[in-house]
Amino acid sequence: MNESEFHDIADQTIEDIQDAIDDSGADIDYEEVGGVLTLEFDNGTKIIFSKQPPALQLWMAARSGGFHFDYDSENQRWICDSGDNEELYSMLNRLSTEQGGETVELSPP
Repeated sequence: MNESEFHDIADQTIEDIQDAIDDSGADIDYEEVGGVLTLEFDNGTKIIFSKQPPALQLWMAARSGGFHFDYDSENQRWICDSGDNEELYSMLNRLSTEQGGETVELSPP
């Protein structure tokens, strides 16, 4: 994947996350500025996504730590590069549920 393809895929992912929040009815506020997506929960905690073009990664910062995701073009999904290889939406749901105190189930498009 080249940098242009990365930006297209990462931008679409950020848009898809916003759409998934809207469709879920979850009580999560969000704001996207310059490719950085910030999710904010009622208790004031945040999850932040940012694009990292030099590494061709999408990064997520949450209360429990920072996570880096590589794009798996064969399966068309983002996979955490940590040892467990958790998929982005799976981790986002788990961390959003932990931080927000309510069950969050966001689905990819």
